[in-house]
Amino acid sequence: MLGFFRRIINSKAGIVVTFVVLGVIAIAFAAGDVTGLNSGGGITGGSVATVGDATITPADLRQRVQGEYEGFRQQQPTLDMAGFVANGGLDGTLQRYIGSVAIEEFGREAGMVVSKRLVDGQIAGIPGLRGLDGKFDPNIYRQLLQQRKLTDAQVRTDIARDTMLQQLLGPQQGASQVPEQLALPYASLLLERRSGEVAQIPAAAMPAGAAPTDADVRTFYGRNLRRYSVPERRVARYALVSPEQVRAASTPTEAEIARAFGQNRAAYAAGEKRSVEQVVVLDQAGAAALAAKVRGGTPLAAAARAAGLQPSTQSGVERAAYAGLTSPAVADAVFGAQRGAVVGPVRGQFGFVVAHVTHVTAVAARSLDQVRGEIAATLGKQKQAEALSALQDGINDALAENATFDEVATDRKLTPRTTPALVAAGVDPLNPTSRPDPDLAPILQAAFASNEGDAPQLVPVGRDGGFALVALGRVLPAAPRPLADVRAQVVRDVAADRARQAARRVAGQIVAKVNAGASLSQAVSQSGAPLPAPRPLAGQRAELVSQRARPGQEALPLLFGMKQGAARLVPIPDGSGYVVVRLARIDRGDAGRNPGVIRAARNDFGRFVGREYAEQFARAARDAVGVKIDAGAVAKVRADLTGANGN
Repeated sequence: MLGFFRRIINSKAGIVVTFVVLGVIAIAFAAGDVTGLNSGGGITGGSVATVGDATITPADLRQRVQGEYEGFRQQQPTLDMAGFVANGGLDGTLQRYIGSVAIEEFGREAGMVVSKRLVDGQIAGIPGLRGLDGKFDPNIYRQLLQQRKLTDAQVRTDIARDTMLQQLLGPQQGASQVPEQLALPYASLLLERRSGEVAQIPAAAMPAGAAPTDADVRTFYGRNLRRYSVPERRVARYALVSPEQVRAASTPTEAEIARAFGQNRAAYAAGEKRSVEQVVVLDQAGAAALAAKVRGGTPLAAAARAAGLQPSTQSGVERAAYAGLTSPAVADAVFGAQRGAVVGPVRGQFGFVVAHVTHVTAVAARSLDQVRGEIAATLGKQKQAEALSALQDGINDALAENATFDEVATDRKLTPRTTPALVAAGVDPLNPTSRPDPDLAPILQAAFASNEGDAPQLVPVGRDGGFALVALGRVLPAAPRPLADVRAQVVRDVAADRARQAARRVAGQIVAKVNAGASLSQAVSQSGAPLPAPRPLAGQRAELVSQRARPGQEALPLLFGMKQGAARLVPIPDGSGYVVVRLARIDRGDAGRNPGVIRAARNDFGRFVGREYAEQFARAARDAVGVKIDAGAVAKVRADLTGANGN
């Protein structure tokens, strides 16, 4: 709520520093792709920022950005580095990095130290670094460092820094109490009511104008290449292994069927199934009294409930299964009694059992000929699962010995297949009729989780035990489509953009007239465009907090960021034009007579005040240690990451 009120009362918000819990950065870097940092090219020397006595090098920043980028790619596989950086990924990472280093420097200046022994314990406690005996395995740790091109010093530095952050920020983050006097003015703000008018200036109301020229089309296309870009696509190579491929080898022989029949002869012998109503009593005397009552004519269920006990029913159960639920003695007694008999009390696993035999069903013996199909089906499924498992183990062994996709497919007589160039959602953006194939979903997921040069992998497909051998074929980076292919769309976009610009000019003229003293209705009518008349707009600030704006009230938040009597224009989110909003009246709220609103505000503050204190502490630490950022060095890292420098 603090952040919300900062926005709606127009005060400046500081830089929000987000901190992770102990050990997360170390694990995140171990899981992220930080290759290429020292592989030639790129930025290596100097510093992008100094934080107290510490420096952040371009390589440090690039490593952090790469790690966070890989984390985001897990959620959005089509994200590329250029898009990540363009949407604030680099700047956000730098600010978070500076914040964490500033806290660490502040702690060091105050005399705080993170011991080597504590860091050792944190590393040893990472689950992924444990061996088969459940203990920390230094070999696994070294292999992981080598695989991800990390050093032990890097991991230890991150863990020590996180520990320092947790020690310094833990007390602030745990705060949850907010005084009533602090909550009162904000609670009153929730009751504030504002009213005004809103006028729509749709782009569709603007004149069409002359048709775009070739120069107009080329210029617009060049300025909006990302709009006409095809997202990253990937080609996956795969080979399916299904139960049908091993079905012939999974057919049981007559000898196997006969052997299975002999091993389970008791299951096919004559017998009976019984339905039993029973109750378990802890003491023998109580069980005897209950049995006597039932034998006297009281239903077992009624007698049990009268004694505070809960009866249960076993329907169509065989002797062996019933013995496992109770005891052999109880099973012998129940299966030796006649239908309708009351049995017990007999000692069971958890007390004394009183039972009532309600049904007896005779089961005739079955010969081998009668159960041959049943046994064959069961054995076939078992052999099929074993064959699939053996095939999977063999492929895994081959992959562990660095066998290629083609080598495995040839050796195992698999049919290689290749997908078209698809995005992660499974469609071809160049084909308007393309639809995702559900069968390819796990294959594409594996392909988009892989990097070029990674070994093939096995992924499960379907629900019948099948799997697929998957390898990344090609990666087609995001790139703009040729102008000739999208010319018609660009022409439409140029016309639409002209209409939006015209709508903005009209909206700007309306705002200027209103701010000069004209009414909104007068300004709209004098615009010269066929615009709809303004309509009233009013509501409470509480509606913004609850995010329950009524239909037609979407512009309501604008009223709470304006001065009384002023007008403002904002674009319509779908790009169809602009709206002009004028604030006519402000009715202040007073929560002093409404303790429920104050209580709700205190509860809301309590959920976030700890984070607010931590942010304030982080900003104070930055100011205390001093921060200097080299904008030129940051720009070079930005160019290096996005490939603008040719790397």
